Amino acid sequence: MKKNIPVEQSVGMVLPHDITEIVRGEKKGAAFKKGHIIKEEDIDILRRIGKNSIFALTLNNDELHENDAAIMMAKAVAGANIIYDPNPSEGKINFQAAIKGLLKVDRQGLKEFNMLGDVMLATLHGNIPVEKDQFIGGCRAIPLVVSKDVIEKAVSISQSRNSLISVKPYIIKKGAVIVTGREVYEGRIKDAFKPLMRKKFQDFEIDTVYEDILPDDTEMIKDSILKALDNGAEVIICTGGMSVDPDDVTRHGIALAGAMSAVYGAPALPGAMFLIGYIDNVPVMGVPACGMYFKTTVLDLILPRVIAGEKLIREDIADLGYGGFCMGCKTCNYPVCPFGKS
Repeated sequence: MKKNIPVEQSVGMVLPHDITEIVRGEKKGAAFKKGHIIKEEDIDILRRIGKNSIFALTLNNDELHENDAAIMMAKAVAGANIIYDPNPSEGKINFQAAIKGLLKVDRQGLKEFNMLGDVMLATLHGNIPVEKDQFIGGCRAIPLVVSKDVIEKAVSISQSRNSLISVKPYIIKKGAVIVTGREVYEGRIKDAFKPLMRKKFQDFEIDTVYEDILPDDTEMIKDSILKALDNGAEVIICTGGMSVDPDDVTRHGIALAGAMSAVYGAPALPGAMFLIGYIDNVPVMGVPACGMYFKTTVLDLILPRVIAGEKLIREDIADLGYGGFCMGCKTCNYPVCPFGKS
């Protein structure tokens, strides 16, 4: 409720608008911003700038100031490895990643939260890599004064889902790259896959502990995968030999090595003939030849999730179809683009 209040009686009340201070030749600006809660020490300043009475908001027991609402929501929304300044700015709190890792967003919970009205939470897309201290979202109450019931519902939605945003750390530290193709094995063409895959590992601070170049031979591919495991590889990338051509047997070699729960084929371009399976919980991925020619492929959508410890199943791969068509921009700015965003 807005009332005209004598300034000496206004302590604890909320300003519904900015109060401007003008000092000739020096400044003109807000002495107090909209939403400021008046304190005892503010009274002399208000009088000095000519305010003997002011409009102020009086909060009922069932109402909250936007700053208090933001603090309550932020505590509930922020999950593992999310940090924020607990002092709202104009009723808003922004969230940052506390570590380098994989951003996770509970999309259904986010929608339920935003369906309440009078509150909002906006985030980046989930399942993308984020850097330490990167801003990833923000929340606020929309009106200056909001119903306590709405805020309690927003908090309840977040708490029932154990937060709405979090960052998963990357837990895989050792990788292997196995390149297949007789033309590479026999030196008729120069291998381009190993340095590319090694660089992708480096971007996620993964050490390449095993590398191999093989012909299109199922038994040799199987044996090399098992050697990679013996060398401590926690993730294995096999490149080439993923099409339906008779010479392309990489996926058969992966199966022969014991890969379980394998999913062959992904609704993403480039990268439709991608494969992922698991040998004793170690992810083994088959990357088609497009991974050598395109900067960003389905591998870039999958790899961050894999090294954050997620075990992907067919449903996860099927979800890639919405947003899984690369625009082929002349300058690739992934992940700042629609590719892989659903």
